[in-house]
Amino acid sequence: MNQRLPEWLTIRVPRQDTVKQVEQMMRNKNLHTVCESAKCPNLPECWSKKTATFMILGDTCTRSCGFCAIKVGRGLTVNPHEPYDVAKVAADLGLKHIVVTSVARDDLSDQGSIQFAKTIEELHKQNPLCIVEVLTPDFKGDRECIKNVCDAKPEIYNHNIETVERLHTLVRPQAKYARTMSVLEQVKEIDSTIYTKSGIMLGLGETKDEVIQTLEDLREIGVDAVTIGQYLRPTMRHLPVVEYIHPKEFKEYEKIGEDLGFAFVASGPFIRSSYNAIEFSKKVMGDRLNQLDEVERAKFLQDLEDQAEQHPTTA
Repeated sequence: MNQRLPEWLTIRVPRQDTVKQVEQMMRNKNLHTVCESAKCPNLPECWSKKTATFMILGDTCTRSCGFCAIKVGRGLTVNPHEPYDVAKVAADLGLKHIVVTSVARDDLSDQGSIQFAKTIEELHKQNPLCIVEVLTPDFKGDRECIKNVCDAKPEIYNHNIETVERLHTLVRPQAKYARTMSVLEQVKEIDSTIYTKSGIMLGLGETKDEVIQTLEDLREIGVDAVTIGQYLRPTMRHLPVVEYIHPKEFKEYEKIGEDLGFAFVASGPFIRSSYNAIEFSKKVMGDRLNQLDEVERAKFLQDLEDQAEQHPTTA
């Protein structure tokens, strides 16, 4: 079991002034980000480029996964102003592609799905042309909860498979491989126009054949995009890293994913679920562009390109 970081796992030093600016914007509205709570290694880079993934419904999760650094406990009181505040900060940051995730809220009757819906609606209200990507919990597979989110019309519905089927009991003891597949399948059944996306971590002891099988399973149910990244142990209390995957292997998985027919594959050591999300948005913004005249279309494309340049594919 190798715990020594290989030389390719390095982080660029960001501009601290911009990082502090984003942090202050979040604190002023009492908003949370998964970047902070999950101790994402890309936080300095992303925040220095004014890019963040909003985490709604508090910073305390009702589940305890072996890989996740988000604190566990009783869920916080739902903030009715949160959807508006998220949309306001997103507008202030000038985002064209906005990613919204949450902790698991098994303590709520709707498991937080209505707050997701309200946030999506508010984002579209304040910026009708923005692309909204949601990264949801599994809602215990409850179709009504999934429908609540889908009915609000997010452009992209992301739900992570996280690991191969054999390791689910160890990595995600309160989740199920089949349930995750079911969530993604139900999204397509409810609204086939919504793009679906999922992510998997490597380095937890999976085999290459198991990773390929997982990718095949995702494509079989119509998942459009997939992210593949290296698991990094957030603290000594979490699951150890079994293996550090070489960048060449990530490139191999990227090619395999493309050959399987995914519309978008992001694969690399520092790839996370919402990292480089803007690149995928370029493939799903056709409807947005059709609503614009020539001048507006050119400006929208330039704004999106600027945001994409601030959020590069590899670290």
